[in-house]
Amino acid sequence: MIDKYGAGQDPYCYPGTTTLRNLLDIQDDGLLAAAERDLSRLAAGELTFELPPYDLGYLCRLHRLLFQDIYAWAGELRTLDIAKNSTRFCTVQRLIPEADKLFNRLRAKNWFEGHPRDALIVLSAEFYGDLNMVHPFRDRNGRAQRLLFEHLIINGGYQIDWSPVGRDEWIDANVAAVHCGYAGLERIFARCIGSAIE
Repeated sequence: MIDKYGAGQDPYCYPGTTTLRNLLDIQDDGLLAAAERDLSRLAAGELTFELPPYDLGYLCRLHRLLFQDIYAWAGELRTLDIAKNSTRFCTVQRLIPEADKLFNRLRAKNWFEGHPRDALIVLSAEFYGDLNMVHPFRDRNGRAQRLLFEHLIINGGYQIDWSPVGRDEWIDANVAAVHCGYAGLERIFARCIGSAIE
């Protein structure tokens, strides 16, 4: 069976299925999604904001903290080239170099510190879209990446709230960013980035 990422029989999945192997041995996608949602929310509630620097290691740590109770590979870079529909993500061999390039760009932007809100929206959209193309983990990249962006935007001095964004809009904006079309992500960040933190 071809997995949802088009990689053939995926060693991360139970044989003959698209269900990710998990520490709870749940082999029903709906039950796994519910358990994952609940456990990752509990884990996220225990995380605290940290100051930069932020790098690939930091993102790996966030992913591990969110999903360590569900997946043995939580926080580990994927070992499989993956695609979703027509989008092929960064190859395994390029994960670290491409991520390092992006985090170096982020460092050059001073971790979003000192930028006005309008500039922060544009920076967030572009960096988010580009980092999504790296897709360093086998799955659940979005949740870890959004948590990283919460830290970045708070570090930049602004509030952040993802609740105004619907799933379909989020997916469409990320697909458009594959071809450097960041307008959808800019609209999302314009709604999600709140007022300056006093």
